[in-house]
Amino acid sequence: MSYKKMDNNFSFTDLSLADSMEHNRSIARMEKINAIINWASVESLLLKYYTVGKSVEGTSAYPPLLLLKCFLIQQWFHIESDPELETQINDRISFKKFLGLSFDQQSPDHSTFSRFRSRLSKEAMAKINSEVLIQFTSKGLTINEGIAIDARLVQSASHPLSNEEIKKQREKRETPEGKLDKNGKPLKFSRDLESDWVIKNNKPHYGLKEHASVDTNHGFVLATELTPSSVNDSIYLPYCVAASFHSDEPIKKVFADKGYFGKPNRDFLALNKIEDGIMRKATTGAELTEYEIERNKAISKFRYIVEQYFGLSHLYNKANRARFPKMLKNAMDALFRQMAFNLFRASRILKTA
Repeated sequence: MSYKKMDNNFSFTDLSLADSMEHNRSIARMEKINAIINWASVESLLLKYYTVGKSVEGTSAYPPLLLLKCFLIQQWFHIESDPELETQINDRISFKKFLGLSFDQQSPDHSTFSRFRSRLSKEAMAKINSEVLIQFTSKGLTINEGIAIDARLVQSASHPLSNEEIKKQREKRETPEGKLDKNGKPLKFSRDLESDWVIKNNKPHYGLKEHASVDTNHGFVLATELTPSSVNDSIYLPYCVAASFHSDEPIKKVFADKGYFGKPNRDFLALNKIEDGIMRKATTGAELTEYEIERNKAISKFRYIVEQYFGLSHLYNKANRARFPKMLKNAMDALFRQMAFNLFRASRILKTA
């Protein structure tokens, strides 16, 4: 497979513009990110797992690394749609510089972004995020001292439906008539039927739930997963722990709130020789002891780290609402957000030559 060549022989216009960009903070930040990450290792994973297509005209495809970097820009600069991403790349020299595009080279179009998102698997993106974290550890950063686990609700991209209507439409989609259009081609659904209802703080919520683990030393996101909102937080603790292993070093301690309290999770941590940092809660006939109350207070000081990730995602990326009606696309969006968040955080921690 041949790829479009990125023109690194910049023109006189490119060189002239370089002077005016010298003090651009966006460029400075992205150049620092380029300096702390080995993109060749990321690209090798992309080439291993990504299925490249060709345009109708048979022209060469864009390099997958360039497309991945486009999605990082989308996360860092809070660009809400793929058409807007295309426009911004064409308009902003700093973006082209990060992507390796010369001034007169055009951005990939928004349909290319959509195809890339569909063809890149969750498995590939998870491995890429793991590779990034492994690179951080090779630079002396520890990510296994402790992890904080929590979950947050994500509003559906679709208008809410009743449970009865959700069931009816799901059943319809499973019929031959519900899967194909009048031309016999697979239907493209715009209605979210993977979300469901849950009551939170005495209020009904229709949507999804993001489960995440964050390292307590530096605040890197180690794992993220989406489920329907009714899924109990507690049962995802083992998944979040398992997905947070990115090196041979063991995870030493897991912090979580009272929603994760229970014998199954305590036994899981004990079996894996991980220190239990789950907050205790009172049970029928058994109030918390003074020691347990003080212990909960100490644990809450670590839990703010994962809440900080959720808060920043809400504030800057509008991650409290799903972008797509399909859970898989939203899961990919969360994985892109994880990578962007970790790279930006590392750029503020690591020193470059």
